Amino acid sequence: MKAYLGIDVGSVSTNLVVMDEEEQVLDSIYIRTLGQPVKAVQEGLKIMGQKWGDKTAINGVGVTGSARNLTAVLVGADAVKNEITAHAVAVSQVVPSAQTIIEIGGQDSKIIVMRDGIVTDFAMNTVCAAGTGSFLDQQAMRLNIPIEEFGELALKAHNPVRIAGRCAVFAESDMIHKQQLGHSLEDIIAGLCEALVRNYLNNVGKGKDIMPPLVFQGGVAANIGIKTAFEKALGHELIIPKYYDVMGALGCCYLGKKATAHSTTKFKGWQAANFNFRPTSFECKGCPNLCEVIEIYENDVLIARWGDRCGKWSNKSIKVG
Repeated sequence: MKAYLGIDVGSVSTNLVVMDEEEQVLDSIYIRTLGQPVKAVQEGLKIMGQKWGDKTAINGVGVTGSARNLTAVLVGADAVKNEITAHAVAVSQVVPSAQTIIEIGGQDSKIIVMRDGIVTDFAMNTVCAAGTGSFLDQQAMRLNIPIEEFGELALKAHNPVRIAGRCAVFAESDMIHKQQLGHSLEDIIAGLCEALVRNYLNNVGKGKDIMPPLVFQGGVAANIGIKTAFEKALGHELIIPKYYDVMGALGCCYLGKKATAHSTTKFKGWQAANFNFRPTSFECKGCPNLCEVIEIYENDVLIARWGDRCGKWSNKSIKVG
């Protein structure tokens, strides 16, 4: 069976999706990156390979995420795209009428404005944690409640308290202050959800033409409290796709399929899970830029370099094997 593989490697999670020729998702997995993208990618390949190695022939591979260049070298990718493109492609296939994509992950958040299936505007927030999932995780831990119960508790609130949400540090101190004043746990949690939404709309969504249909994706989309807070603030219902937490990887499946429409795949095979990959780096002292050059070794053979601005190292031919 022909199939396509999509991989999204971010700072918090590594997601893999396998899609068949009819563009139906066969499987998807979500793995914690834990600061080791090489290990996470290989773990994902091993899991998928064991389940689908004998049942599928991978005809195309797409990769995205902050570690997309590294991942492309590890697996042999046919398409290497940024997160905006990957998420937009997935939504254009799953919710063709979508005009706004709200995406909130563990460490960053983004908004993508689409018109007639084409990206017309976007913005990302990678500076403040107050508008991301890690902020909610931290507050849930402080309140000693499982993050899985966060949203349901928020829905039980009667009078959500207003919490300063512009900065994660201020939000946390304000939350503690509200606790000491005697506000209920449910009202505080609902206030935190609304604070995250305000932070998102005032920073990432500032100046954007936010129009329905609205698609909500990323790991935080599982939090019903955040979804409800967004709907309250925007006055429109949010659509949560079935594969909301792996949409970047799903988009890469479509990108991988398109890239190999008239060519064969570069995929190294599921056995890449067992290759010995070793990344190293050095500082080039050839000019005042002092570029940090990354080198990737596969089974002790140099297979890729990048990081130099002038191309002195990355443009050098590398003999593989």
